[in-house]
Amino acid sequence: MKSILFVCMGNICRSPVVETIARAQFARAGLTIQVASAGIESYHIGNSADRRAIASAAAHGYDVTPHRARQVDAAMLARFDHALVMDKVNLRELGAMGLGEHPQRVALFLPFAGVNTPVEVPDPYYGGAADFERVIELAEAGVRGLISRLGMAHNGGMHTGSNA
Repeated sequence: MKSILFVCMGNICRSPVVETIARAQFARAGLTIQVASAGIESYHIGNSADRRAIASAAAHGYDVTPHRARQVDAAMLARFDHALVMDKVNLRELGAMGLGEHPQRVALFLPFAGVNTPVEVPDPYYGGAADFERVIELAEAGVRGLISRLGMAHNGGMHTGSNA
């Protein structure tokens, strides 16, 4: 696996936080994997991450300030080995947008990463600080799971090709 696109609704809360955490943790683990994020919707294109997402990430040592929201499209999806979405709505919307051409590469982030419960990263946008903290917690758990999965693949214990 060489690249992962993280996808949420507007690309200002969950996916940029997961992208930032993945970039930092992959680097610490010595993994060279391209990461990016995008949203299903277009209404935040060009905006920075939500100020609450920036603050919660910063409290844990992650800098989300360089992020600018963008919308996923077929060309972007095709450039990544996997598109890992934050919830079932995002998964359904990718299919409705006609971006389900690569179903073996599009999956829910947490289950793909080996986190069995919960299966979704809840959208914190209409919530409070605790909801943004929950995103950090789940993002870190998911990225740890990805690192473990990638380590197993590197050691021959798992296939990460088109059927992963």
